[in-house]
Amino acid sequence: MIENCTVRRIKREDTRTFLYFIHYARRMPQITYAFGLFENNNLIGVCTFGYPASPSVIKSLLKDSENKILLELNRLCLKPEYNGKNYGSYFVSKCLKFLPNETYVVSYADSGWSHCGYVYQATNWLYTGKQEESFMKYCNGKHARHQERFDSEYKQLISSKYRYIYGWRQKNKERYVEEY
Repeated sequence: MIENCTVRRIKREDTRTFLYFIHYARRMPQITYAFGLFENNNLIGVCTFGYPASPSVIKSLLKDSENKILLELNRLCLKPEYNGKNYGSYFVSKCLKFLPNETYVVSYADSGWSHCGYVYQATNWLYTGKQEESFMKYCNGKHARHQERFDSEYKQLISSKYRYIYGWRQKNKERYVEEY
């Protein structure tokens, strides 16, 4: 039960089991902040935040904001038996309170896994649109952007994603929606 849960900051190493064996992506993202959801001192969930991989996201969202931080909620993972029972929204709302003041957060819900962002909707994030599916070049199992020399034509379909932003002030919400 949620009332038996606590959220606390954890080390990057403490996220490995969840991110490799429970989260569908099966890989580690860039992590700046990591949090654990504990029920009776047992780790039942992991939520991580890091700097967005795309500089264009940072530039477009923070172009008029001085002294602001933009992070990406890049992993949210609960043990399967805790999904769909409000644990996700409880966990995310608690994690956001641990982040520094003046922090904005962006996150994506992957339609390829039938995610549409229920947790973000339940915690009052701003929906900013859907990124259409695309193809990404891969070489040796890695994205092309991670290769110094890229000579493969292998492409993988990347599913569409729903984008959400948290921490956007009301006046910025209106301006941003008009420009998007």
